Amino acid sequence: MIGGPRVSDLKSLIRTIPNYPKPGVMFRDVTTLLGNPKGFKAAIEQMAAPFGDAGVEGVAGIEARGFILGGAIADRLGCGFVPIRKRASCPGRPSVRNIRLSMASTSSKCTRMPSIRASASLSWMI
Repeated sequence: MIGGPRVSDLKSLIRTIPNYPKPGVMFRDVTTLLGNPKGFKAAIEQMAAPFGDAGVEGVAGIEARGFILGGAIADRLGCGFVPIRKRASCPGRPSVRNIRLSMASTSSKCTRMPSIRASASLSWMI
């Protein structure tokens, strides 16, 4: 996006909540970025741009921010989206993977996506 917001401008649209959810953690609340139409569009364009010619067949996103951002990026790249959910909230016959999050390890599931090959190139969004 030529002439659009710079990364530093986008960072200023993300609210920081200190000591949440526990002392010492600086929680980055992206709802303020999502609520800014120009900022949200620029963020999606900037995150998708490096993968524009990579032949990505799917973008995987971890709930909940990953659903919002990953879905928009998948749309921009013209590919599918794979939602990564908490173990207890996945319908169908899921594929189980262990992942490391910023504050804990967990086991996550995603619904098997017949339209995306197992060997497909996936971009992981968090």
